[in-house]
Amino acid sequence: MRALTLIADRKLELADIAAPPPPGAGEVQIRIKAVALNHLDLWGYRGMPFAKRKMPVVVGVEAAGEIAALGPEVDAFNVGDGVVMYGALTCGRCKACREGRDNLCENVAGIMGFHVDGFARDVVDIPARLVIPVPRGVELRDAACAPIGFATVQHMLFDNARLEAGESILVHAGGSGIGTAAIKMAKAIGCTVFTTVGDDAKIEKAKALEADHVVNYRKDRFEGVVRKLTDRKGVDVVFEHVGAETFNGSLLCLKRGGRLVTCGSTSGPSTTINLMQLFQQQYRIIGSFGASMRNIRESLAKMAAGLTPVIDTEVPLAELERGLKRLESRQVFGKIIVTF
Repeated sequence: MRALTLIADRKLELADIAAPPPPGAGEVQIRIKAVALNHLDLWGYRGMPFAKRKMPVVVGVEAAGEIAALGPEVDAFNVGDGVVMYGALTCGRCKACREGRDNLCENVAGIMGFHVDGFARDVVDIPARLVIPVPRGVELRDAACAPIGFATVQHMLFDNARLEAGESILVHAGGSGIGTAAIKMAKAIGCTVFTTVGDDAKIEKAKALEADHVVNYRKDRFEGVVRKLTDRKGVDVVFEHVGAETFNGSLLCLKRGGRLVTCGSTSGPSTTINLMQLFQQQYRIIGSFGASMRNIRESLAKMAAGLTPVIDTEVPLAELERGLKRLESRQVFGKIIVTF
């Protein structure tokens, strides 16, 4: 079968490898149909010194496919079912796993496509407990965006920030995969959405998603615009994933008692903050990592109800590197999908 393998930093190789054996007890075999690209793929491609992994490693952290075979003791699926997969190899036994807080597993064995072999291959065997059915009517291309792209946003906005109908929110990098999802999810419950983009070409695209106010942060100070448009009161929630470049400006955009939720640091992991501002304004800063399997089910349900991801580009498996370079260029608006 085909597998796209990272053999060195920034060096991918599409090769034929041995197909996996028939699925074992409690496992299913999945034929991959689509992989969705994320910054995690990009970080893995570039190389990260603190990431403990061995190369070669099959890439691809987020995907959808169809059940190709069932192992013994699996009766929750049928051959041909559309599914998505939870890409973190959780233990399923620790307190966090038992409580459905999968992204806090105490014994996680790695993230597929980053630490261990991932989904950019024709067929994969995986424990059935990490597999989630795709509702009827949801295209697998869209479903591939659920395990990370949509579920991360679902976890950030509703588990952590507790976003409520009618509130105001600033979504950073509104053209990114999670940015576009955050805009759509917030608008779906009647929120007023402010968003930042990096060039004028993305302004109309963000407005087409019904964002109320769009700021080109390369031309205008987003914090000044947000404070002016809110009569200096600020917004209820900031959806932060850019990092050092925007973090302090994000705090200035919050109203008293506002919530900042963050899942990323693409512009840098370190910053300093004014502690007096933090406690006097009673801000709540919330870290958010990944998502639970429940969040993936919630995301798929939203897709089934018509809230679908924004797709920027589709590329074949052999051209996954082209997709990564487009993601790296920041010209992307929405998700990049790798087709099989």
